[in-house]
Amino acid sequence: MTGHATLAPERPAPARHAAPLAAVPSDRLDLWLVRAPQGADATALDRSDLDAAESRRADSFIRPADGLLYAAAHVALRRLLGHYTGRHPADLRFVREPCPGCGGAHGRPAVADAPSLHFSLSHSSGLALVGVAAVPVGVDVERLPRDETVELCVAALHPGEQAELSDTGGRERTELFGRIWTRKEAYLKGIGTGLSRAPSEDYLGAARDRHPEGWSVLDVPCGPGHAASAAVRGPAPRVVEVRTLPGAWLQGRPYDRTAAPALPAR
Repeated sequence: MTGHATLAPERPAPARHAAPLAAVPSDRLDLWLVRAPQGADATALDRSDLDAAESRRADSFIRPADGLLYAAAHVALRRLLGHYTGRHPADLRFVREPCPGCGGAHGRPAVADAPSLHFSLSHSSGLALVGVAAVPVGVDVERLPRDETVELCVAALHPGEQAELSDTGGRERTELFGRIWTRKEAYLKGIGTGLSRAPSEDYLGAARDRHPEGWSVLDVPCGPGHAASAAVRGPAPRVVEVRTLPGAWLQGRPYDRTAAPALPAR
């Protein structure tokens, strides 16, 4: 099925680093928006929790803005998962689950030794999205494409999705394409194949009863200029919260300062 998440209102951060969440409730999906730091905040970005591979990757981007977003997204991911698990962000070790298609070690990313915690990360053009759940989850965020990009990509979609897009034009068409594409990528990341599975195989358009069985897909509010979606295995979560990670949480070590993000209560 497809639903719509709601952007939660801001609320005060706890006075100290919160206690780890022993488990994410099975009926809850936590979504965190991370905006690329700008100006002085970019200079203050603390990359000390990244491992060597993440640091090299951040430095390898041709466009500095892309490298900055990658670094900020991965700092946010480590610190959020550190908060959920009670571990130091730099100590987290990531592994890959087996691919459901071929069995190779390139399926969903996972935190080693944390089988009850599932996460997904996506970033695009100044914005990142982190999803955390007790069940397999996939998220995707994309900058809305130009009209010519939509025209090039439509042929790769499911025939039913192509038909829906053929009935629209202009901005409406671009936004509809963004919703369909991010639903599709979120679902494919959730099942662990990514785009190695042809985008045309699965329908993620407006007809919810035609969506892949056993998964729930949500459109995520993320502001103008982007589209975002999340997919979770099983029924739609009873509670979905979308929050913007405070920019200060990317500066300095979260264990050393008095502000931490307002994580949901256990």
